[in-house]
Amino acid sequence: MTYVTSGIKVAALSLLAATLTWACGANAQAQPATRYPSKLMRIIVPFAPAGGTDILARALGQRLSESLGQTVIVENRPGANSIIGTDAVAKAAPDGHTLLFTTQVLTINPSLHAAMPYQAERDFAPVTIAASAPNLLAAHPSIPVRTVKQLIALARAKPGSLTIAAAGTGTPSHLAAELFRQMAQVDLLVVQYKGGGNSLTDVAGGQVATTFGTLPSLTPLAQSGRLRALALSGAKRSAVLPGVPTVAETLPGFACETWYAVLVPAKTPAEIVARLHGEIVKALAHPDVKQRLSAQGFEAGGMPPEEMARVIRVETQRWAKVIRDGNIRAE
Repeated sequence: MTYVTSGIKVAALSLLAATLTWACGANAQAQPATRYPSKLMRIIVPFAPAGGTDILARALGQRLSESLGQTVIVENRPGANSIIGTDAVAKAAPDGHTLLFTTQVLTINPSLHAAMPYQAERDFAPVTIAASAPNLLAAHPSIPVRTVKQLIALARAKPGSLTIAAAGTGTPSHLAAELFRQMAQVDLLVVQYKGGGNSLTDVAGGQVATTFGTLPSLTPLAQSGRLRALALSGAKRSAVLPGVPTVAETLPGFACETWYAVLVPAKTPAEIVARLHGEIVKALAHPDVKQRLSAQGFEAGGMPPEEMARVIRVETQRWAKVIRDGNIRAE
């Protein structure tokens, strides 16, 4: 009888311990949403410092730090056309404390690299596209063209000799140039650089004839006369350069904008994703942020996660075709 009683006590204690363990586990699952954020937050930018992605990430991080009451730091982890930094986020804990701030290169890389360490739709939870900016097609003033139509005519008259700079294989500037080449049916000589800074220096210096670059980075060069703005790659004209037409006004259907997105590791609780989305939308609506974005040619975003997931699917398919048709291979 004593043995049976002890067994009952042991069983009861085991059941109690299991119940407490389950309750603690359930509570731990619930805590992220209620206590979030509970520690330092990191925004990983998979590009070098001082670029458009880095600048936007730091502006956003400052506002998130103020609204969430937690320190937010930006870490630059460049390399392999953003793959190194992106993979670091894919493997981070899904607790909302590690964010990825990247561009549509996320949708380009899968078609360039046979073996990817991550899959965008499997390993990430979209939060929002925070901002977007059209690319600007610009030429050195020594090139005798002022319109897209004239540029196409010159390229056809001198096939393979008209140069266009790109910030690296598979970068947005490269894919914009390739899309233009395919749609205009011209033979352009693409000059690859390791980064946008060097490519802009050479175009402004006249070593390369043309380039596609983000509006914020090329606008100062165009306004100073060091480059001639020919056309914008977006669906509409920009208030920053109101007199500059779109490429689509000459090549109907042409559209290629650079977007800047926030993602977190897959399996991050939906409540945290929703909280982050709300805080980012609030940050983008702040007067200082809105003014800074608008002045540089960015358009504030804030689309919901499910819409961003659709954009990722569509863009991945779109760039896969451009890359396949252009026979582009990763270096």
